[in-house]
Amino acid sequence: MKQIKLFLIPILLLLLNHFCSAQDVYVNLQNTSIYDFIDELANNKIIDLNSVVKPYSRIFIAEKLNEASAKTSQLSKRQLNDLNFYLLDYGKELPGFKATDFLGKNLILKNKVPFKKCIDLFYYKDSLFTFTFNPIMGLTYYKNENGTNYHRWNGAEAYATIGKNWGFYASLRDNHESELLAKSKYLTQQTGGSFKPDSKGGGDYEEMKGGITYSWKWGSVGIVKDNITWGNNYNGANIISDRAPSFPFLKLHLNPAKWFDFNYFHGWLSSLVVDSNQTYNYGNGTRIVYRAKYIAANMFTVTPFKRLNVSLGNSIIYSDQGVNPVYLIPVLFYKAVDHSQNGMNNNAGQNAQMFFDVSSRQIKHLHLYSTLFVDEVNTHYMWNDTMQSNLISFKCGFALSGFPLKNLTLIGEFTRTNPLTYKHFIPTTIFESDQYSMGNYLRDNSKEYFISLKYRPYKFLLINASFTYAEKGPDYIYAGGHNQGLPFIDCVIWEKKCFALNIKYEIFNDIFITGGCAISDIKDNFKIYTPAYFTGNTNTFNFGVNWGF
Repeated sequence: MKQIKLFLIPILLLLLNHFCSAQDVYVNLQNTSIYDFIDELANNKIIDLNSVVKPYSRIFIAEKLNEASAKTSQLSKRQLNDLNFYLLDYGKELPGFKATDFLGKNLILKNKVPFKKCIDLFYYKDSLFTFTFNPIMGLTYYKNENGTNYHRWNGAEAYATIGKNWGFYASLRDNHESELLAKSKYLTQQTGGSFKPDSKGGGDYEEMKGGITYSWKWGSVGIVKDNITWGNNYNGANIISDRAPSFPFLKLHLNPAKWFDFNYFHGWLSSLVVDSNQTYNYGNGTRIVYRAKYIAANMFTVTPFKRLNVSLGNSIIYSDQGVNPVYLIPVLFYKAVDHSQNGMNNNAGQNAQMFFDVSSRQIKHLHLYSTLFVDEVNTHYMWNDTMQSNLISFKCGFALSGFPLKNLTLIGEFTRTNPLTYKHFIPTTIFESDQYSMGNYLRDNSKEYFISLKYRPYKFLLINASFTYAEKGPDYIYAGGHNQGLPFIDCVIWEKKCFALNIKYEIFNDIFITGGCAISDIKDNFKIYTPAYFTGNTNTFNFGVNWGF
């Protein structure tokens, strides 16, 4: 039987190879410039976009830019320049791409082509193999009433494709912070890490991402270690966010029809829960072994009308049984699977979730969206005064791009998360990895109002003004059983009011200069949710420069 399976694998790959060419190499979520530009094109009805699952692949972005290049008459002068600029980089993924093919189509740059492609430290391409290598380096410097602070990083990234279907990528970044600003308890959107603290309150951590993928015309599979986000948002996802450090997962994406899109992954999480049975002593030390922890999740997206995407899916956090083959089946409803395997005994079962997302770009310039994360729900409490007894997180918002003024985007977003959402009474099945919540960065018993105004007066320049008001109530302990009746933010233990102005300029592809200021008032009653550096009334100035992400 084993020999038969091994024999079938190459046959399957050869058959898939006939379905055409594509290579999935994923673009870092921190590269917000290209994600914002793709979103702007979609909001203006230049391209069609399903934005519920990120990161996007390079070939996906290239195809969307190519789609926009056929509608240059609908683009502003700045958008045309941005399109040309990004095609110099992502256009390399398109078969037979030449920069002049696109730059010659518009009247902005005419035939003046400054580069045939973006600037890479090393780039190679032939009929079979492509390879790109670039350094990663950067520094962000902060100054406010509490002194100075900085975050510096350095490393390298590389990606390659072989033939028409194979993609490879790797990114290594070594980080140092003079004060640790992304601990798991902190209510911040900065992605966390496994820190090695120093004696001065700062510390180091490493970040390794990468993957191997096999793609064809209407789908891809891969084994990847990366960050992901699920759920439309402009200020932090509340289904799956990138707050937790990257983790390894098997990934499947299928897009067999224009009206249907499917995503699935099975991941290996870090529980940091000690397995006392396997932990052992040696010499003068102790070998610590943590309990295994896994996640399986799927997302079905249908498009009943053009530019209206309706998504629903579910996930399960499970442990104490090794990799369960049933959770490797991508299309199942995992809560029902859990009940069939473990009965209705909560102490024997796992932790399942459901989620919904609706995104509409049917009105030109306007993106309307809403997401719902369901951890536990009881219809008896759905519409009465104890609605907060349902463990849910809800987000709704809009983005208005290019109206009434070109190159201007107005964003508004509201998020509410009820008490005990994302929590669980079994430590190995909490909706987190490395003790970082995988849901909304404010975690449970919280709400947030966010408004932002983004202005792009010239190519590569972004001016972003935003205001955030957020508050959090007490942290309750999930004791299992019935959890109804807990009040929603009956007293505020953490509050944030922040006005921020940030400027970002992209000199060359992935080479940025940033600067800005934040006027904030953060009250942290227990002094555990915010770094001391940002607590209280502060006026924080920042300056940064980076190459790569």
